[in-house]
Amino acid sequence: MDASTSTAKVYYTNLRTHARESQLDKLKRLIRKAGIEQIDFENKFVAIKIHFGELGNLSFLRPNYARAVADVVKELGGKPFLTDCNTLYVGSRKNALEHLDCAYQNGFTPYATGCQVIIADGLKGTDETLVPVKNGEYVKEAKIGHALMDADVVISLTHFKGHEQAGFGGCMKNLGMGGGSRAGKMEQHSAGKPSVHAEKCVGCHACERICAHGAVNFDQARQRELSSGKVVSVPVARIDHDRCVGCGRCIGACNQDAITPDYDQAVDVLNYKIAEYAQAVVQDRASFHISLAIDVSPNCDCHPENDTPIVPDLGMFASFDPVAIDQACIDMALAAPAMPNTELTDMRAKLEAQGGVPERCQHDHFNLTHPDTNWRSMIEHAEKIGLGTSRYELIEVK
Repeated sequence: MDASTSTAKVYYTNLRTHARESQLDKLKRLIRKAGIEQIDFENKFVAIKIHFGELGNLSFLRPNYARAVADVVKELGGKPFLTDCNTLYVGSRKNALEHLDCAYQNGFTPYATGCQVIIADGLKGTDETLVPVKNGEYVKEAKIGHALMDADVVISLTHFKGHEQAGFGGCMKNLGMGGGSRAGKMEQHSAGKPSVHAEKCVGCHACERICAHGAVNFDQARQRELSSGKVVSVPVARIDHDRCVGCGRCIGACNQDAITPDYDQAVDVLNYKIAEYAQAVVQDRASFHISLAIDVSPNCDCHPENDTPIVPDLGMFASFDPVAIDQACIDMALAAPAMPNTELTDMRAKLEAQGGVPERCQHDHFNLTHPDTNWRSMIEHAEKIGLGTSRYELIEVK
């Protein structure tokens, strides 16, 4: 049966607990109820794909959750390890040494989690496996971190949240973008490259500091009138598209909204490529997916900070279908009330002041938080290539 017309099972539990069962016990019970025992783990290497969080960020998943999943894998005879790939941008995870330091500082030590940490694409982010993508339209051969591809079984352990480019950060984002080597991340991001609106640039150099590829230059200036009436000359940023990889970090670093992507299709193409990279990671081997919709921050855990959650904590989800689990998390988030005094409510006020909230954003927390994104394109393309289905049966585990 075609994946887009079948129905997947997604298991869910809320975060309520009592004296006889902790959230960690409840997570273990959830994933067993969802059927993780159907996978043959005996003496198998099991990659638990997780995001260790950027230093300064506090919304990433606590290592205790990773320990709970690793414990179940070991009880079933498997050999688990936690893994992620290096980043493109300047931060604390751009090579394996710094990445391990970051993981350990954020609590992901072997003593806390019960298993080792392996950076999947090696010391410099160049240790990759070329994987032909089934039904790939935008990526014919994905560049996946070698250790992730070397595992016998893949488990995604995902912090569900918003995302400034993909619209939301879920299971597919964790596997696809997170599973790509540095070159793989570059390939996914390269559809649209940003440019600077010179009239908005104040010459603060924040974009230059965040760029890992030396693509930002300040070789021109403009006259700027200060609030005092004084006119000053300020340097203006310019992005060299020959050096730019389209990662979009400069967009997030600019407080003046002076940097924007050049192509309207870029956000959709990024989501198509994320889906195809996720396909490359899970195709032809056993996989299982766990998403925790807690601390639902507006932006990626790659930021060295985290803003307040845009919706209340929702619960824990588990499924064999990476598309269905993302859709289930999205649906529950969209049905939840908006949290006050967040980026979500700030954006609504900003758009209303500019003339009104677009219809597509009115009842969509993710489109409203980041109006230039289109999260649906990832779901639709994932179904098209056969990664999974957005049709699901939600089974509550009490």
